[in-house]
Amino acid sequence: MKIHTRRDRDDDVTVLSLDGKLTIGEGDIQLRRTVREVLDSGGRRILIDMKQVTAMDSAGLGELVGCKANADDLGAVIKLMNVEARVEKVLTMTRLIGVFETFENEVDAIASFR
Repeated sequence: MKIHTRRDRDDDVTVLSLDGKLTIGEGDIQLRRTVREVLDSGGRRILIDMKQVTAMDSAGLGELVGCKANADDLGAVIKLMNVEARVEKVLTMTRLIGVFETFENEVDAIASFR
């Protein structure tokens, strides 16, 4: 998994674009590290772009939930965008779709942080 990080300075939102498999091993660990780095550097608005996620297993799902819980503890917010159908299906089946605010595009997602 690759994670591209960029910051929308106008709205102080850090966008994490995931590319690859969010699965046990490298994908879940990499997401945890990246979110922790953003939180440790003071980032409090995180938008995770799921468009290029090709697969997600229970470890990846657990890591998403864990990242959200850590963010919540620090007063930060994590939202998702471009959730592909197969990932949305996993979130729906596990009844976690309502845990995350999801958006279809970046403009609406970033505006939601205002």
